[in-house]
Amino acid sequence: MKLVVGLGNPGEKYIATRHNAGFMVVDALAKRYDIGIDKVKNKSLTGKGIIAGDQVIIAKPQTFMNLSGEAVKPLFSYIDINAEDVIVIHDDLDLDFGRIKIKSGGGHGGHNGIRSIISHLGKKDFIRVRVGIGKPPPRWNVSNYVLSPFAADEREELHHILEKSADAAEAIIADGSLTAMNRFN
Repeated sequence: MKLVVGLGNPGEKYIATRHNAGFMVVDALAKRYDIGIDKVKNKSLTGKGIIAGDQVIIAKPQTFMNLSGEAVKPLFSYIDINAEDVIVIHDDLDLDFGRIKIKSGGGHGGHNGIRSIISHLGKKDFIRVRVGIGKPPPRWNVSNYVLSPFAADEREELHHILEKSADAAEAIIADGSLTAMNRFN
């Protein structure tokens, strides 16, 4: 079994923001496999289904980003899986807009959602699908940038980027992280 977690912030005002890229990707992935993400479990909206022959739970933590670990830890414990069976999809300021990078393990890279998950799990060796949102323009506050909606020109490409990110998550499930890294990084 795999746990696929998309990071974001709950609430209507955050739906189309850069910080919710993880939510958007898991929504795209769930739609492909007709998995409803509509059950509330352990501070998350969850859905269960089969992807590439593996049973998966898709989760969207309903804590704010900085508290993501509070939702991921109980799901992780409930499912009783290894950290390598957890795939976390999140926005990344350090990647150009639209770039996708798969990473296995490592630090939080300044991302507060990842920091919270590492802190609560006590493990770093889960898999991440990093979705590039680019750096803020000069004089922009980082928090304001990640909580702002995508620009008009970015929205034109967004669907393709979300689908490609969902492809990456699907490849991890089907072929393992190393093969997926070779294909997408």
